[in-house]
Amino acid sequence: MTRVYYGWIMLLLAAAAMVGTLPGRTQGLGLVTEPLIADLQIGRVDYAQLNLWATLIGSVFAIGIGRFIDRLGTRVVLTAVALVLGVVVGLMSAAQSFWALALAVTFTRGLGQSALSVISLAMVGHWFVRRIDTAMALYSVVMSIGFMAAFPIVGSIVQSSGWRTAWLAVGLALIFGLAPLAWLLARRGPESMGLLPDGGDKPLGLSSADLPGSTWQAAVATPAFWIFAIGAALYGLVASGIGLFNESILAERGFDANVYYQTLVVTAMTALAGNFGGGWLAGRIPLPRLLAVSLFVLAAGVAALPHVATIAQVMLWAVAMGLGGGLVMVLFFSVWPRVYGRRELGRIQGAAQALTVVASAVGPLLLAWCVEWTGSYGAMFNVLGAVIGATAVTALVTPLPKG
Repeated sequence: MTRVYYGWIMLLLAAAAMVGTLPGRTQGLGLVTEPLIADLQIGRVDYAQLNLWATLIGSVFAIGIGRFIDRLGTRVVLTAVALVLGVVVGLMSAAQSFWALALAVTFTRGLGQSALSVISLAMVGHWFVRRIDTAMALYSVVMSIGFMAAFPIVGSIVQSSGWRTAWLAVGLALIFGLAPLAWLLARRGPESMGLLPDGGDKPLGLSSADLPGSTWQAAVATPAFWIFAIGAALYGLVASGIGLFNESILAERGFDANVYYQTLVVTAMTALAGNFGGGWLAGRIPLPRLLAVSLFVLAAGVAALPHVATIAQVMLWAVAMGLGGGLVMVLFFSVWPRVYGRRELGRIQGAAQALTVVASAVGPLLLAWCVEWTGSYGAMFNVLGAVIGATAVTALVTPLPKG
């Protein structure tokens, strides 16, 4: 009987861990934004500034967690982070003041959006090398399906029982679901089980200390690191801004909350196509060129948003955001182990993730300022569309490091 490579089990666990970041992600927080600010009577700009500082402070967790992953291994770190995040989310559901909310959001950002995301990505990168594109495509698909299930479930609880009940349920799922799974299933890496990445028995004499690849200092010194990190950061910026205020953005264009929930599903479904396409194309097209294509699609979607006027146009916008975002995410997931190896993968991914977290903090504040100063979100989307397009052009002329 053929033995199933344990890396596939780790991939499924990693995808579950990424879905567990929902309460620390802007799209997850967007599910409770409107009832939350109404409940606590918080102004939109004040809320965006809270989100900015919480996310900036939380980004530090992305840098620090990589060192713990590289030294302690996945099992201990993933279990601990899932438990603490679950407790924090549960406490956030009971917040009664602006400062209690600010503290809770800061830790959900740090533990969820930053730390848990880095852990999840590093898990796949440690178990797959030659098949990293296929693995990351499958990982993205499983993760997207998980989010597609989580969004309507949490959204329905918000609508039926309120945001506090929904957030408490999410916290309990992390404590009694993800944390026990992490302890039971997570392993440090294939070498710890006498295996090689992608499958096969480990040759005698090979240890975890022999992992090939760049140091994180060498990685961040290459132009390729920055173009991929910035490309993903720009996606995070627009996705976070739209995710936090999506209901309000669509209301400005004359659409109700039901359309908002429909766009979440459409974006998630078309992101699957982006995931599949990215995984298939990554082995056939140079990665910088594929990044450029994904950013051009994303730029078109962002620039079109201020002009949507019908349900069909809204859905086409959601398709563009899903396809572009799905491509960007597969590239962001797979480029680091493929180009820079596994030697200090946790720290390299942590540095890249920190940049995306900072960008996701800035996005909602930019949109809040724009609507306060101009009365509309439109001008900011035009600017962001142009910036993403310029980054796509830069990606076309960015080389990958040699060796």
